[in-house]
Amino acid sequence: MAATSEQVDVVVIGSGFGASVAAYRLAEAGRSVVVLERGRAYPPGAFARTPSEFGENFWSPADGLHGLFETWSFRGLEGVVSSGLGGGSLIYANVLLRKDPHWFVHDSPLPGGGYENWPISRDDLDPHYDRVEAMLDATPYPYGDTPKTEAFELAARAARHDVFRPNLAVTFADGDGRVGPFLPVAAKPYGNIHGRTRFTCSQCGECDIGCNYGAKNSLDHTYLSAAAHHSADIRTLHEVKGLRPIDGGWEVRYRRHALGGDTPTEGVIRARRVVLGAGTFGSTYLLLRSRASLRNLSPALGTRFSGNGDLIGFLMGAKEQIDRVARSRRIAGSRGPVITSAIRVGDEVDGDGSPGRGFYIQEAGYPGFLNWLLETAQLRSVVSRSTRVALTMIAKRLSLAGESNISADLAHVLGRDSLSSSSLPVLGMGRDVPDGRMYLDRGRLAVDWTTATSLEYFAAMRATMSEFAKTLGARYVDNPLWLAKRVITVHPLGGLPMGRNGFEGVVDPWGEVYGHPGLSVVDGSAMPGPVGPNPALTIAAFSDRAAERIAESWPRGRRRPIRTVSTAGPEPAGGVVAAPPTVTPKEPDMNDASARTPTSVAFTEQMKGFFVLGEGDPRSAAEDARVRDERMMFELTITAPDIDAFVEGEAHEGVATGYLESDALGGRQEVERGWFNLFVATGSADDRLMKYRLWLTTDAGSPVTFVGVKDVHDDPGFDLWEDTTTLFVQVLDGHVPPPADVSETGLLDPSDPAVLGAGVLRIHPVDFAEQLTTFATTGPEGASAIARFGALFLGRLWSTYRRMAKEGA
Repeated sequence: MAATSEQVDVVVIGSGFGASVAAYRLAEAGRSVVVLERGRAYPPGAFARTPSEFGENFWSPADGLHGLFETWSFRGLEGVVSSGLGGGSLIYANVLLRKDPHWFVHDSPLPGGGYENWPISRDDLDPHYDRVEAMLDATPYPYGDTPKTEAFELAARAARHDVFRPNLAVTFADGDGRVGPFLPVAAKPYGNIHGRTRFTCSQCGECDIGCNYGAKNSLDHTYLSAAAHHSADIRTLHEVKGLRPIDGGWEVRYRRHALGGDTPTEGVIRARRVVLGAGTFGSTYLLLRSRASLRNLSPALGTRFSGNGDLIGFLMGAKEQIDRVARSRRIAGSRGPVITSAIRVGDEVDGDGSPGRGFYIQEAGYPGFLNWLLETAQLRSVVSRSTRVALTMIAKRLSLAGESNISADLAHVLGRDSLSSSSLPVLGMGRDVPDGRMYLDRGRLAVDWTTATSLEYFAAMRATMSEFAKTLGARYVDNPLWLAKRVITVHPLGGLPMGRNGFEGVVDPWGEVYGHPGLSVVDGSAMPGPVGPNPALTIAAFSDRAAERIAESWPRGRRRPIRTVSTAGPEPAGGVVAAPPTVTPKEPDMNDASARTPTSVAFTEQMKGFFVLGEGDPRSAAEDARVRDERMMFELTITAPDIDAFVEGEAHEGVATGYLESDALGGRQEVERGWFNLFVATGSADDRLMKYRLWLTTDAGSPVTFVGVKDVHDDPGFDLWEDTTTLFVQVLDGHVPPPADVSETGLLDPSDPAVLGAGVLRIHPVDFAEQLTTFATTGPEGASAIARFGALFLGRLWSTYRRMAKEGA
């Protein structure tokens, strides 16, 4: 039966700040929209709170985990992102700040070459900022008696900083305007995708682990609910594996995860447009893996990575003078939303005399249960107090008084001046240096970024945090990772940066990928540098602008219904596949040579080298690939099914199975069909060809053909080793069958548009020695079959290579 897929107007990949905004705007414009989100939906009350729930609250499907948090570890930093319906809005701190006008820099030099350049301005985004703020009900924190807010604002003013309360995407008041906790939130005209009652902010400090009351105006409660109201089809547990252009549109391949240990299923959907909003890590990873399907992507792919200057510090053990006695200052960091106040430190680009690179600092609340963890961390002190109190209690019981009220004693164990009530985390973010690079390493995402070029920036931020600590009578403590010059970022940006042209950026100022009309990127990966303040609002505004452009350039018409289409060739007449004819086996004739049992010979070969997309000449491509460190390897089992036919035939054809691994092709790919030819005559008595041809399909669904040739010359001297261990490689578009003339190399002219890339692979002596140990036979001839193969393979050098193998072993 023919394979099928769905066909729609728009596929939106992801459901974070970029994806959700685009889904709503395009659905509102009358387009059929399908949203593919890899994570689960989290209605109010569904977020993890118990230790066992948190133990499973991570995203790693290969390990059976489909939770909310995905953590990444790279060179120089750790990254934390979200996997759930609503993306990063489920775990962010609700802050909606606009990027500073002067921080849209132009041609700002970067260490090591290149520039940070923003091809859009604050004026371009302001109307879209307005629209997003209205949709998310942005409002400042309204309470005036929250200890952590008061402490932060006191410290800021004492350090001569202007402090302000940023807009938050949190509902503090009910439909009648009453401010207070646990009040029912008035329903929106577009309804709510979860169908559950929401309540106003309880000030529990749990914003960063998911709001179980629905007080956060996260994207599932706002943009996604509105998109669903306009008939967008929103699907969870759908993880996109690849995409490619096809028939004037796009084909998206995904995996549908199944909970409870069930087997995931694969699916395909086609669309006129694809909007990519899987986040900085997800979107960049997806395009890096899809390079073979997206020819001529910008050389800026993977560049301009930054962590938006994220840094966390701690103000520990604050004190205040009361009647000339230093007492613990009550801060109560677990009361209130995570962030309520902020300061801004100027930047040299502001033109007001400020030095260095600018940043923001905000106080950071945390869930109440972390107070217990913080106190438990002081175990030595607690044990000491507990021991003293226990001895006192025993003495009281043995005394004549026999006191039974031990409330005061227990209060002493817990500690009236606890560290948790007098400490406050502080968050910094701003204009770090966006000189990081994202790439694939053996199919996995890797990031090269260090604090080295941003040390001045971080030093200024830490100095400001230390000022705040002194004002509050506290001590400033760096987070432990800083000791190793590592940071934790929750705001990764870049990788698919926007630019003024296809050399400077991967996408244009409206998010469309250069050279690939119909494919847009609308998340943090499109940022060409740090936003500075919390980037959520800027990403959403950028997406709103991009979606508006798409809608305007796409004339309003009938919504294309979601429908099923064939993705395979036509079925036989009548739609029924004929059954193969029944064959009755005959008794073998032992005198018939064709009835003999053939002997097969097989060996396993591994070759490694360099390969790059976009070039056709193997030698020059390999040199460029070496500079870029673009590697390729394969491990193949070569089988001659019938050694007699293999040796006697002119093509000396065998079968190749195994896998090929190349980051340029998206990682490891299994061989679907493979051919091998040994020492094929070329017309020259002294020349022979060893040929490899492999059919593969990338994760994006693109069929490709690997063609490799060893050109063996029987010249005087010991150069046969070089000939038989050097493979010149091209990768071709499509599944290309072997040429009719077996003497042809199969390599195409380097300028042929069917050539996707080229390179050179080699086998080293140690690997060759191991290869010789893998020879095996099936059938009656055994060792003699291997000898016949060896005689054909290496002729007079067979014994020499065998000797080299033994010496190498």
